[in-house]
Amino acid sequence: MTSWRPETPYNDLPPVPGTRVLETRDVLKAAIRANKALAHLDQAAMAMPNPTVLINTIPLLEAQASSAIENIVTTTDELFRHVEDEVGADSATRETLRYRHALRVGYEHAMARGLTTATAVQVCSTIKGRDMQLRSLPGTRIGNPATGDVIYSPPEGREVVATKLAEWERFVHSNDDVDPLIAMAAAHYQFEAIHPFSDGNGRTGRILNVLMLCEAGLLHLPVLYLSRYIIDNKQQYYQRLRAVTADSEWEAWLLYILEGVAQTSEATLRKITAIRELQEDFSSRARAISRGGADSEFQATLFEQPYCRIATVMSRCNISRPTATGWLSGLAAAGMLQDERIGRDRVFINREFLQLLIRP
Repeated sequence: MTSWRPETPYNDLPPVPGTRVLETRDVLKAAIRANKALAHLDQAAMAMPNPTVLINTIPLLEAQASSAIENIVTTTDELFRHVEDEVGADSATRETLRYRHALRVGYEHAMARGLTTATAVQVCSTIKGRDMQLRSLPGTRIGNPATGDVIYSPPEGREVVATKLAEWERFVHSNDDVDPLIAMAAAHYQFEAIHPFSDGNGRTGRILNVLMLCEAGLLHLPVLYLSRYIIDNKQQYYQRLRAVTADSEWEAWLLYILEGVAQTSEATLRKITAIRELQEDFSSRARAISRGGADSEFQATLFEQPYCRIATVMSRCNISRPTATGWLSGLAAAGMLQDERIGRDRVFINREFLQLLIRP
């Protein structure tokens, strides 16, 4: 039992415990399944002829789901519609698109310099669209939205927060004896308990999850995201976070996250399989319509994101505007693409691909 009280800043937040607490028999058993599912996902992602399909689309779905956890709600269609041009996008869509950019920024930072407190600061700053520093002002309280009761008070004082983050960073990098998936789950709790920023902690923490897996070598591409699982099991997420704080109930929390890794890996693998099947079928139908429709680079471009512009095809395929327009218009005439005007731009929508991405 800890000395924690909800109304008191948890400056005595202990560091993550060792393997004797974390790696119980049930947790290790769950980790075997989760690691196996994650390995299959990584293999499938690396086997994609054009991994850009995954890098451009799956993180955007994660951005939508992670933002929705924080009640920042937009639609998949709006996100893809505005991914290259935010003109006309509402504030929720713009903030969600910043989350997607933060994923990329964080990945590049972690792969180049290692996952550190500086990575978290950069990720949170990108999400919020302004410079985010560690909390220094007192008075941060997390309340129950239904009752208004204080349910948690994170550590208080900039030096205290910085010290706790330094402990978090040491755990991330110095626990070679802990299974990486178990370490990721434990580190996620610790980061959320520190609550280092005035806003954006949940979204930042969920980005750090996948960065830990990439840094550990479990993923070669950042394609595993747990936000949809968390949304589907949101009450458990908050209950089990709180149980670690209140009663040191690490096992239930770790089992929850490991189940999320397994379920999400399996679901993402099914989505990758469905994308590849659709690509093959789409390409076969396109070849039957026109010679240009069979161009491999053109086909790859149509699956990098559902909304495709003429200029994108010109650049990617190194062709003239009339040729690019002809290729796209031919598939639109055959009902394979939807021709739509957004502002001054003419956009061709791969609705089959979009519906596949939206489908659970």
